[in-house]
Amino acid sequence: MNEYQNSIALSFTIIFILIFSGCAMPKDPVPLSGDAPEAEGWTSETVISGLNQPWSIAWLPDSTFLITERSGQLLYFEDYQSEPVQISNLPDFYVDGQGGLMDVSVHPSYLKNRWVFLTYASGDEDSNRTTVAQAVLNLEDQQLENVEEIFRITPNKDSNQHFGSRMIWTSNSTFALSVGDGGNRPVKTGNVLSREHAQMLDSHLGKILHLTQNGESAENNPFLNEPDALPEIWSIGHRNIQGLAYDEESGRLWANEHGSRGGDELNLIKPGENYGWPEVTYSREYWYTKISDETSRPGMVDPKVVWTPAQAPSGLLFYTGEIFPEWHGDLFSGGLQGEQVRRIILDGESVMGEEKILIGRRVRDVKQGPDGYIYILTGHDDGELIRILPK
Repeated sequence: MNEYQNSIALSFTIIFILIFSGCAMPKDPVPLSGDAPEAEGWTSETVISGLNQPWSIAWLPDSTFLITERSGQLLYFEDYQSEPVQISNLPDFYVDGQGGLMDVSVHPSYLKNRWVFLTYASGDEDSNRTTVAQAVLNLEDQQLENVEEIFRITPNKDSNQHFGSRMIWTSNSTFALSVGDGGNRPVKTGNVLSREHAQMLDSHLGKILHLTQNGESAENNPFLNEPDALPEIWSIGHRNIQGLAYDEESGRLWANEHGSRGGDELNLIKPGENYGWPEVTYSREYWYTKISDETSRPGMVDPKVVWTPAQAPSGLLFYTGEIFPEWHGDLFSGGLQGEQVRRIILDGESVMGEEKILIGRRVRDVKQGPDGYIYILTGHDDGELIRILPK
């Protein structure tokens, strides 16, 4: 063989060894840029205004609903024209920076137990953490009863950043909870950069957890039998997830995740997997230098989507309604920085493309209402609830 033929033969030999040794070469995720085409066939209307930094919305079985405001208010609405009722007897919150009252979720068996769940920052500027409380909603007295803190993450931190704090039910008695990595460099937790906790199994920071309705580790969690791992951990290597969506039919759990400067991600979450942060990432430091030289590594899961420039992803919805039949089975990812919602077109686990729904305000949450419409919360001091309608 000549030198060229030897080179070709060597290349094929390397590929053969990589594939058949179980070390297949990493694949690039679907690149989705900021200039996605605009979705067609929709319009919008504002149904509620005057909200103070709303964070989450959840409907009760009778189509009344709750909205959290990050400053510490839980509001109850009988309908979209009614004045809000402020629910009292809430837990104590740490409100600063990105912390405060965040997610609200209604138990799948609410008609039997009247349970609602809140995620929030607790503590103070020197020691705080993401926390989950369970309570009975007493609408007659306009208050929470039997309020119980069922879970708090460890370790405590001293920054007001990256709480994560989105929760979603994965069964009638278990839920997934996202926990941020604790803060941007140079923030430290303990004696290491907070972001390094995302790779540490003895820390909840930078993880998705899987918990029972009582705040215990779910029985099928992947690290239960590892003595040095926290049993609540479901997946590792996350920066700051503020959107979770669950497809009940397939059992697929999706998450969108803030990068630093660019490198926001959409991930399909599977138990026991490592999603790379901060060892593998497309994002950069806020001063533009690289965080890592690697964007993919064997043993770590590649994202399904990477957004650069950043969208600052927030609420995430898996749409099952019939108001928009052509959107059935797709994901809708809110964007704080992008001020839009991205429709992510799915074929099973594969991303086929995306479209954008321009809102023009910071999108904090995206949910499907009991009427099948898509609802959007905008995260402002004069926040809104917006309904997406067919055009």
